[in-house]
Amino acid sequence: MCEHLKYCTISKKLLKQKVKGRNVGAYETLNEVLVSLFRDVNDIEQKAIVISEFSDITNNDMHVIDAIGIDRPKNMSSIARELSVTVGTLTISVNSLVKKGYVVRNRSSEDRRVVFISLSEKGVKAYYHHKKFHEQMIDSVVKELTEEELEALVKALTKLNTWFRSF
Repeated sequence: MCEHLKYCTISKKLLKQKVKGRNVGAYETLNEVLVSLFRDVNDIEQKAIVISEFSDITNNDMHVIDAIGIDRPKNMSSIARELSVTVGTLTISVNSLVKKGYVVRNRSSEDRRVVFISLSEKGVKAYYHHKKFHEQMIDSVVKELTEEELEALVKALTKLNTWFRSF
């Protein structure tokens, strides 16, 4: 049984539409589902990750924190590249996160012009909170799919992601 009635109703109705043996409803279905899915994931993520402990940051801030990561300090260019934003845009977010205590800037000991960005203890907590949300989201999707459905979903989303990145 489909738990997301909105998507199932759309899918069943539109996927059945055929003209000259061609499935014309797939376009409308995919458009509706993708637009709704992107919007819903954003809204749900915002509500789930920005709890009272992290009420001073946005969903975008969480993604900057995620891109900085916990492995090792990174320079601004590598973080900006990962997020597909300019260094100038990233600087605005990082300045805000530094003021709020989530991010730390340190100059390189070898080259004082190079600034490394890392997470503070508060930033690491936010990082793990965000990571936990994503793990729960993926776990809930995976448990509803067969092995074949999961393989097809991964293949389709990988192709979709490739298209978005080339756009």
